[in-house]
Amino acid sequence: MKIIQLQLYVLICCQAAVADQLTDLGSNVSINCDLDENEVYWILLKTPDPPTVILRSLQTPLPPFYPNKTFRKKYSVQFKHCLVINNVTVDELGVYYCMNTDTPPKFSNGSRLYFNESTRLTECHNHTVIQSTHQNQTQCQIIITISSLMIGLLLIVLIGLLKVIVVGNRRSAEESQLYTDLQQMQVIQNQELLQYTEVNFTCVKIFTQPSQINRTHSALKLLKS
Repeated sequence: MKIIQLQLYVLICCQAAVADQLTDLGSNVSINCDLDENEVYWILLKTPDPPTVILRSLQTPLPPFYPNKTFRKKYSVQFKHCLVINNVTVDELGVYYCMNTDTPPKFSNGSRLYFNESTRLTECHNHTVIQSTHQNQTQCQIIITISSLMIGLLLIVLIGLLKVIVVGNRRSAEESQLYTDLQQMQVIQNQELLQYTEVNFTCVKIFTQPSQINRTHSALKLLKS
């Protein structure tokens, strides 16, 4: 493949003339092929890169063939082998040739696509702005990610503290309630003991009275006799 690219490069440099074609950034450009052929290849030469085959233009109404599918959005064919470049950027600058599919190959005159100086400066500035914006977005994403992680950790810590406080308060309340219940049970038991003692004392008092009466009655009998 490299040998074929080198042969194409030599043939292009030796056979074809080049005409300059000025264009603006973002515009659409049409490049005519001056070969009277049924099928041609469109080739882009960007030094020091090897020649790149963009597409193969077939007889109408057949659509062109693209060796690289990424070229479909950028390049198309109109009329008889007229190459159309959509939304020109710096990547599309270079010299364009059309070449027949027969052997030996025959090339058309080349069309060198270029921008004026103001357009080049604007493109460079836009490229710098895009890179700076991309870097800023990356830094912002990193900062947002770190902040989210810190906030998440803080929330976990706060939730843990709240659980500890709630559990501690609940245990304190349960212990206080248990202590209060024990005190109430002790008071109730003491009251029951007091009531039981008082009842027994009353019973003893009631049962001792008849004996005293009997002893008094016996004593009186002895005195009378």
